[in-house]
Amino acid sequence: MEAGSRIPAWIIWLLAILSLAAFGWAVFGFVLPFEHETGRAMLDTYVAGYDEATVAAMQVLLNGNPVAHDMLRAMYLGPELVLPALLAMLLLTVILKLDTGSRYFGRPVHPALVKAICALPILYALADYGENFASLTALSDSALAAIAAAALPWLTKLKFAALAVTLIAIVRFVLIRIGPKAE
Repeated sequence: MEAGSRIPAWIIWLLAILSLAAFGWAVFGFVLPFEHETGRAMLDTYVAGYDEATVAAMQVLLNGNPVAHDMLRAMYLGPELVLPALLAMLLLTVILKLDTGSRYFGRPVHPALVKAICALPILYALADYGENFASLTALSDSALAAIAAAALPWLTKLKFAALAVTLIAIVRFVLIRIGPKAE
């Protein structure tokens, strides 16, 4: 039995379909209508990041447009409640399924590194939920809005960095799986 083979493929497919459905719900139900309503993109879509000035501009925009404000809030209380968890579970199960037997280029990998790679999807989910909470707080009339606005750009960068490193690890595991076997 190969490493990771205990995870049934149907579980991975189910998580992939559910993640794609939640992503579609977020994009077609909220992101695109928000852009149509405001002419601006949601902060969540700034893959390269943004700064506090961008958050302040979004605060002004949302204060003048209650429809956009309600749309953003509904997204965070709708698809953004399930998407990070689904995607993290999908990424983690794929990593576990592709586990190369804790070997890298024929040499054993330290168990701490294996655990760190498995922790990446969890870090992504925590950063995404933190970003969502900070967005709701920063874009509200809360006393903590300034603190949340300062944390928001960092949480977004952490979220996308954890996601990118996770995807790179998965691609590497796929390449190890399909590459020549070490004797």
